[in-house]
Amino acid sequence: MPEPGSARHRLCRAEEIAEGTARGFDFDGEGKDTLFLVRVGGILRGWRNACPHIDGAPMAWRKDAYLNAAGTLIVCHAHGAEFSPETGLCLRGPCQGLSLERMRLELAGDGTVFFTP
Repeated sequence: MPEPGSARHRLCRAEEIAEGTARGFDFDGEGKDTLFLVRVGGILRGWRNACPHIDGAPMAWRKDAYLNAAGTLIVCHAHGAEFSPETGLCLRGPCQGLSLERMRLELAGDGTVFFTP
């Protein structure tokens, strides 16, 4: 939910996303994740949950399943595309050379992660 008086959305605490894992968030309350967070190489990044091959196509095949089995690449399970978790660039698949849309995150002093549309 947004904080009162702002469009800022509280997502989670940073430590809730372990290395090599991802988690989706449905802050619009539409029953589908709008964005997802991924932690790879110790860095937490946010991406829009939409494959650039077909705009709006959700990435995960089940809740929070945004990464390959090794936890090293973001995968669009609808198209098999593989993306760099660091840059969002499609490395293999039908959208090679295109990128995921990065979501702007804010990290509060207490470790809470926020998203501002």
